[in-house]
Amino acid sequence: MNLFSLEVLALCLYLVALFGVAIFSYKKTQNSSDFIIGGRKMHFFVTALAAHASDMSSWIFLGYPAQVYTFGLKSSWVAIGLILFMYLNWQFIAQKLRQKTAHYESLTLFSFFESVAKDTTGFTRVLTGLMSLIFYSVYISAGLMGLGLLLQNLVTIPYFIAIVFGILIVIPFLLLGGFVTLAWTDLVQGLFLLFVIVLVPFLSWLHLPSSVSLETLSLDLKQFIPTSTSGLMEALLLMFSWGLGYFGQPHILTKFMGINDPKEIPKSMVVGMTWQTITLFAATTIGLVGGLTFSKLANPELLFIELSKETLSPFLLGLVLSAIIGVTITSMGAQILVVVSTLAEDFYKKMFHKEATNQQVLIVSRYSTLFVALIAITIASFQPASLFDLVSYAWFGLGASFGPLVIASLMKKHLHRYSAWAGILTGGLVSGSFPALNLFLGTSFPPLIPGFCLSLIAIFLIDFFLRTQDTK
Repeated sequence: MNLFSLEVLALCLYLVALFGVAIFSYKKTQNSSDFIIGGRKMHFFVTALAAHASDMSSWIFLGYPAQVYTFGLKSSWVAIGLILFMYLNWQFIAQKLRQKTAHYESLTLFSFFESVAKDTTGFTRVLTGLMSLIFYSVYISAGLMGLGLLLQNLVTIPYFIAIVFGILIVIPFLLLGGFVTLAWTDLVQGLFLLFVIVLVPFLSWLHLPSSVSLETLSLDLKQFIPTSTSGLMEALLLMFSWGLGYFGQPHILTKFMGINDPKEIPKSMVVGMTWQTITLFAATTIGLVGGLTFSKLANPELLFIELSKETLSPFLLGLVLSAIIGVTITSMGAQILVVVSTLAEDFYKKMFHKEATNQQVLIVSRYSTLFVALIAITIASFQPASLFDLVSYAWFGLGASFGPLVIASLMKKHLHRYSAWAGILTGGLVSGSFPALNLFLGTSFPPLIPGFCLSLIAIFLIDFFLRTQDTK
């Protein structure tokens, strides 16, 4: 593809439309509360698609279908786990989190942890900031890698130039409006993404030659249903290894915190869960149809792109790839926003300049974006692993570090600060170091499960022990 192709024209038009939404929403960002959490004024429909679209990004187009293509339909237990636990997230976490963060006037998830733990030392913010910086740097670099792969296929340019171009799109986009911009663009893109991810596998199925055997598909269907104890354990591990992570993803949880009326959360849940179920089913179909279309791909993570090339006209192909680029931009933006909010609200204002005005915090938030982007582009430039591996490492680390503490903070009125510290450290260190242990032992046990469970145990045991000592 060259710089004057129809595909590039489609990308330019899409980006113009995307920045049009950003400029429109910029007027709604007047202070740090608007930038970080949308002033808690978001409509239930916007909240629903913002929570789900910021979750999926390029992973649902590139990483997940590649797993189904490579390992078969049994990989779809990941999707089942995501659907189940996101439902639990909406049902048991969303409304309570919105109410309690509003009660404590917390703009970030991490300031909420500090309030529940009654921590006046500032160490809770240090720990949460450190863990979020580590794991979100990996997460953001994964999105940047996805952008690089997409731009390489859209315009023939070197990978490093592609990721630099990608970050140059993300930064001004985020600076324009923060939370409000991301939420409204997620709404628009979520609807278009739904159309795209259903259209491509449907057309690809119609383009399959009649001579193609369906034996592979039949075999996959048989492998999907566990017929042994080991098969059942594998399915459960896939479900829990990803699903548990939903309880600790700040870029998703903050969407719950930004809804206008907590009573509208059930409506948001219906909209969001419908969207997620359809998109994950379609993404699974991409992997299955891809297996019938291509016997072997050098890079399975480009499966969706190859199917799109086979079935779509150049201009429509450009729009489809632009949609993936767009949702990757907003997903990266949501992740950067979490880290930036921590640097500005949790470090700058609370620890270094307590008298800072909202306007000063807003300025620091926007400049911090450049710092986070620099870290991400450094990691992505080395292409350290596959997109799926990077996303899973970050997802597991965030889920284990913060998920148990979210649950404990909503279950109990107050927590001892030592138990909060122990939970964050235990989850983050166990999940973060477990891949090295797997490599040493030659195993592949999901890091999130031991990290999450040990963190939860540490929080409740230490809190119980310390409060028992206080009563003596």
